[in-house]
Amino acid sequence: MIPFATRMDRLGTESAFEYLAKAKQLEAQGQAIVHLEIGQPDFPTAPHICTAAYEAMQAGYTGYGPAAGLPELRLAIAEHMADRPLAVNPEQVVVMPGAKPVIFFTMLALVDPGDEVVYPDPGFPIYASVANFVGAKPVPLPLRETVDFRFQLDDLRALVSERTKLLILNSPQNPTGGVLTPEDLAAIADLAQRYDFYVLADEIYSRILYDQAHHSIATYPGMAERTILLDGFSKTYAMTGWRLGYAVAPAAIAAKLTQLMINSNSCTCSFTQMAGVSALQGSQVFVETMVAEFQQRRDRLVAGLNQIPGISCRLPAGAFYAFPNVSQITTDDKALADHLLTAAGVAVLPGSSFGAQGQGYLRLSYANSLENIERAISRIGSALQGPNGFKAS
Repeated sequence: MIPFATRMDRLGTESAFEYLAKAKQLEAQGQAIVHLEIGQPDFPTAPHICTAAYEAMQAGYTGYGPAAGLPELRLAIAEHMADRPLAVNPEQVVVMPGAKPVIFFTMLALVDPGDEVVYPDPGFPIYASVANFVGAKPVPLPLRETVDFRFQLDDLRALVSERTKLLILNSPQNPTGGVLTPEDLAAIADLAQRYDFYVLADEIYSRILYDQAHHSIATYPGMAERTILLDGFSKTYAMTGWRLGYAVAPAAIAAKLTQLMINSNSCTCSFTQMAGVSALQGSQVFVETMVAEFQQRRDRLVAGLNQIPGISCRLPAGAFYAFPNVSQITTDDKALADHLLTAAGVAVLPGSSFGAQGQGYLRLSYANSLENIERAISRIGSALQGPNGFKAS
């Protein structure tokens, strides 16, 4: 038996890729699958972004670049922050190969063993995984369906203390589509300064909002110096495979993140960074069209789910996920997700894979066509009814 380092026992996984693999295996056996499990826009990257990458390769952007990112992209990101609105210098920007390294490097730079990291539950599973990995104490913050999958401020007040080193926020949120209000953010800012903790603001879905504006915790008084803002190009610009993300942080923290980049990745691919410049500075019609399409899909999926006996689903305010409550059918959401995959050919994720508070829910990504969403609704309804329907254990 290989004597792996004990820290590997503390590292979790992301079930979306596990269910994707199961679904692909069934497809290889000839079963038609509707994919609602993976958080990936189904739109192609805009042509002008692809052209920018190709032209950058031709222009010689194929070698090493600065560890913190190309000056062109760091400047473009700093200017883009004015939309939040947030005044940022390029020196505060660190470009990375995707957004996940921002989570890893922020905790490596700030969190010591025994420190407490408060994170949303249900939430992106990598938060708790990395907190465990670095030896911190992960502290789940329950998100409540009764307040549209925000947390109640009294819950947060009860959890934070002098031991809290980092609070992770994700708004709009994966897996629920919940969005924090300005009042929530103001209260968080007050607590952060009172207890002297940092905030990792995962704003990867900041442009995928419906009928409301995005608000960033970093814009609140006293928060610019204690916020690490995470964003990237995967969701907004349908660039998941390009692996292009970034952190915006106080200069001293940005320097530590750069040091970690030097020790791990050296740098982010140069020609993809130039594509990122084109994404930020070029036409945003593609983004607006994509979000409008997501809104139509959201409305149809949620309406369809609410017509199925035993399922209730709140209307998500952002991102591209629905998080229906299936507890009237079963609390064994993993068994239900498996049943829908094998019996209905619909790939979804169990809510409990996003934390204990997700038990009794499913996550469905509506990053798929309206036609496939209609097909999924019909299949789910059929798979839950009749003699061959789901039998709760």
